[in-house]
Amino acid sequence: MKIAIASDHGGFELKEQIRKHFSSLGTTLEDLGTHSADSCDYPDIAHKMVLCLLQGNADLGILICGTGIGISIAANRFKGIRAAILYDDFTAEMAKKHNNANIMVFGGRTMKVEDVIRRIDIFLHTEFEGDRHNRRLAKIEEGI
Repeated sequence: MKIAIASDHGGFELKEQIRKHFSSLGTTLEDLGTHSADSCDYPDIAHKMVLCLLQGNADLGILICGTGIGISIAANRFKGIRAAILYDDFTAEMAKKHNNANIMVFGGRTMKVEDVIRRIDIFLHTEFEGDRHNRRLAKIEEGI
């Protein structure tokens, strides 16, 4: 499974900590930027991630901005994208189990790295239930 990661300046430090953690486990995350703490626009970062996923260059994404709110709004504007802010362990499970999210979203200024790593692990080890949830996701895709 290929996972891409990206952040704006507000999430840069957390992004780097996540990348280092996964690297220590032998897993490389595709880093789409930003590559410094210099100010940048989160919609541009979200767009890079969306293109990466929709073009099949990654299976899942991790997006980070200051709170996770702006970057998730920007990503969710695109058909086929289901970006969920994983603000606790339960939402990390449900985002996958019921919503089959394809982008995990975090707040670089609002979340601790150890919590984020745990939530990523929960998400990655949870299976999508399908069934009634497929019907609901289809409605989202249809624009209902």
